[in-house]
Amino acid sequence: MSATALTLQNVLYERKSGIAYLTINRPKVLNALNTPTWTDLRTGFEDAKADKSVRGVILTGAGDKAFIAGADISELAHVDAFEAEESSRFGQGVLDLIENLGKPVIAAINGFALGGGCEAAMACTIRIAVEHTKFGQPEVRLGLLPGGGGTQRLPRLVGKGRALQLILSGEMISAQEAYRIGLVNEVVPAADLITRAEAILKQIFSNAPLAVKFSLEAVNKGMETSQAGGLLLEASLFGLCAGTEDKKEGTSAFLAKRAPQFQGR
Repeated sequence: MSATALTLQNVLYERKSGIAYLTINRPKVLNALNTPTWTDLRTGFEDAKADKSVRGVILTGAGDKAFIAGADISELAHVDAFEAEESSRFGQGVLDLIENLGKPVIAAINGFALGGGCEAAMACTIRIAVEHTKFGQPEVRLGLLPGGGGTQRLPRLVGKGRALQLILSGEMISAQEAYRIGLVNEVVPAADLITRAEAILKQIFSNAPLAVKFSLEAVNKGMETSQAGGLLLEASLFGLCAGTEDKKEGTSAFLAKRAPQFQGR
């Protein structure tokens, strides 16, 4: 499949070989998130969700210093209480879209992931960071709290105690510490970042697309309910998978000792 592009002002968007690449392109301000950038992110992810040729997404930042260094403070300094709540809800909505895309999204974290940047990474399916990355939720230093899901996703990922220490101290941690506490899946040399993200997606792409989609749903929705409720959801999605052509193909291929040819139906 040839590469195709969608033109956005603050985000580079490219589709190639089943992968949509979204790159926050504001390197002069360390890829800080202002309202137009949030809007571009939403447009890009809506396109990736609707495009049947896209099977997974890589989200990264332009340059080698920052993934996303946080919110645009010059914009944030002038918002009142009502506008702040509105902007928090808007950002949360974009990150919910990323988390529940129905396709795997890999955060290829190429530098600072602070505030909204850390929150954007946490909404992704898998996080890979370069060795010089720094993570943090420094909002308390500005008289605020994390407003893009940080107070909810961080404790779910690393546990309540560690999350509270990061949120309340506002301190930055290294990529190695982020790996140790379970905030990132892998730490890689900068030269290998995109290649490794592509390799993980290609491994996922070799599996049945509907099984991947329903597995994502089972985990995401199951995290929000009781274990008993999650098990009910799992059994129901297991049943849905069992009714697909891909399940017939997967089991037949296994028994015939050949590679499966999944069709996503």
